[in-house]
Amino acid sequence: MIALLQRVAQASVVVNEKLIAHIGPGTLALIGVEQGDGPAQAHRLLQRVLNWRMFEDEHGRMNLSLAQVSGGLLLVPQFTLAADTRSGNRPSFSSAAAAGDGNRLFDWLVTEARNSHNPVATGTFGADMKVSLVNDGPVTFWLQVDPNPA
Repeated sequence: MIALLQRVAQASVVVNEKLIAHIGPGTLALIGVEQGDGPAQAHRLLQRVLNWRMFEDEHGRMNLSLAQVSGGLLLVPQFTLAADTRSGNRPSFSSAAAAGDGNRLFDWLVTEARNSHNPVATGTFGADMKVSLVNDGPVTFWLQVDPNPA
């Protein structure tokens, strides 16, 4: 399971010209689901997202987590994060989870996030979304939880 984290001053999602989600300062997490991912990977990824130290402390160091700063969390499903881009000029999505599996696991992640953190906003799985953000820093991190840990 993959999360592309961006520390934001604000972020929002629009679907069919309607604003469906918005957060102020916090984390925008684009979420990709791979084959073999399940609740264990989603739980581990969520813990990393909530506890990833990407916010500045009083000394200007990235020592504070989203949970510590009580920032907003915007979870946006993004199928293309699971792309294999190692060769050629066209991505392969053979490692991505099937749509139904990805949707169920994303919904599970959202439920767990809402049980652990507030506020949590979300994009819509499978929708054509317009995601807007003001990246703060800029600060961006790639987190990945292996679907098949060794």
